[in-house]
Amino acid sequence: MKEEINVDYLRGFEKELIDRYMNGEIRSPIHLSGGNEEQLVGVFKDIKPDDWVFSTYRSHYHALLKGVNREWLLNWVLENKSIHLMNKEHKIVTSAIVGGTLSQAVGAAMAIKLKGLDRHVWAICGDMTSELGVFNDCVKYSRRNSLPITFVVEDNGLSTDTPTQDAWGKLDGGPNVLRYQYDRIYPHYGCGQRIDFKT
Repeated sequence: MKEEINVDYLRGFEKELIDRYMNGEIRSPIHLSGGNEEQLVGVFKDIKPDDWVFSTYRSHYHALLKGVNREWLLNWVLENKSIHLMNKEHKIVTSAIVGGTLSQAVGAAMAIKLKGLDRHVWAICGDMTSELGVFNDCVKYSRRNSLPITFVVEDNGLSTDTPTQDAWGKLDGGPNVLRYQYDRIYPHYGCGQRIDFKT
């Protein structure tokens, strides 16, 4: 059974990462979440321990909500591996490649269907990724084959720093696409301040 994680718990974890980043303890880029805590807590209420989560480089909240141990996750980030989190025990896979886990998520959903398992796959991506061909191909394929997968689009209105709708046009959804909107608190990566790393 995964531990109940609330909004303050999530924010506290990101605050510790910011402090450690500012101290120069994390040398790689970090992609912080913020502004979407309440929405994610709601989404993850439907995600079961045996479900798979395939996510993006901005995945700290996803990992904690999936049940990944806080200290394990903190150590993973301190080892400069924040943007490609893998935890088989808790069935979570992330990637820094934009849209890189979407086809993997579809493959996992196909395997679950073929094996007749009572599990579900959740594929999380940003609003810009949802405008890519790989997203549309994965959504169409999964619908056509009635796969046990839900695509969750985290829509902060930005493609890195470019307004997504201005660049790509009207955003769309569908029966197996869950989209929520939020305002980003932190920049695309880092915390908005220059860091002097310790030697």
